[in-house]
Amino acid sequence: MKNLSPVESPLGLREVETSTKPLTPTQMAFRRFLRHKMAIIGVIFMVAIVLYVTIGASFYTEAQSNRLNLMIMLSPPSPGHWFGTDFVGRDVLARTIYGGQISIIIGILAVVVSTFVGILIGAFSGYYGGIIDNLLMRFTEAMYTVPQLFLLIVLAKFLGGKLPTFIFLGRSFSGSVIIIIGVIGMTSWMYLARIVRSNVLSLKEQDFITAATSIGTKDRFIILGHILPNTIAPIIIAATLQVANSILTEAYISFLGLGVQPPTATWGNMLQEANKYLERAPWLWFFPGMLILLTVLAINFVGDGLRDALDPHSLVDVNKE
Repeated sequence: MKNLSPVESPLGLREVETSTKPLTPTQMAFRRFLRHKMAIIGVIFMVAIVLYVTIGASFYTEAQSNRLNLMIMLSPPSPGHWFGTDFVGRDVLARTIYGGQISIIIGILAVVVSTFVGILIGAFSGYYGGIIDNLLMRFTEAMYTVPQLFLLIVLAKFLGGKLPTFIFLGRSFSGSVIIIIGVIGMTSWMYLARIVRSNVLSLKEQDFITAATSIGTKDRFIILGHILPNTIAPIIIAATLQVANSILTEAYISFLGLGVQPPTATWGNMLQEANKYLERAPWLWFFPGMLILLTVLAINFVGDGLRDALDPHSLVDVNKE
């Protein structure tokens, strides 16, 4: 917003002085994000889905989502069961709520693992260079050849039942969940590592890094305090998009019957259970499938909006509006 104020010039003419308060980088990024309509739609859908799986749990208990009732098996959607019931009479609505919690938690935790590993390897490789850079980048390239799906299938098959059950956020998770989170996280960090490395290579030549090095600042403080904060934008974008990929990966590994095992529900194993009733009971696959679709689309829309908002080249014109 421009403030106009009359000012007397030396010649006696009244001039208009304009003053514009400059926007901070955060304000410019926020304005740019708000102009991305699909990103706003994505945020709305994400909030709605998170509220669905959290507030919905206050209306249904986890025991209700696993309660069998053969008298109402394969009942279509009705006022008593809005999403219908499955082949053993369990309420599909309750199972999508609790299954969504696990699917989202797996997606987020897998991204936490992959982001940590990617930042660690990318930062060390770019900052130290030389033989460390060569070794870490060759390792990164080798990891691209690891078949994620095959590794998930093998490890979930042979190790999933041998790991102990653990409690997280009030929910009980089987050992197969640990396998899924670990494999997805440890096979998804390579792209982020290359991004972080390229940014570190550019930043470490800047004057403020040279100044910090010249006064004896330790490497870990330079990396954590100066370099990584200036690399946060691509990290946020890559991590956001990776959440969608992790949820999809969990869905198809569970669809193959090697993910989280019933009776614990996830959107993926609900689709696997609905595979035999595609025509007879379409509500069994429609609701979990639609939730996966909306979640992945919403996250991708938000990721696209963040990419545009945090792009320094796209922020130049915001101050001019």
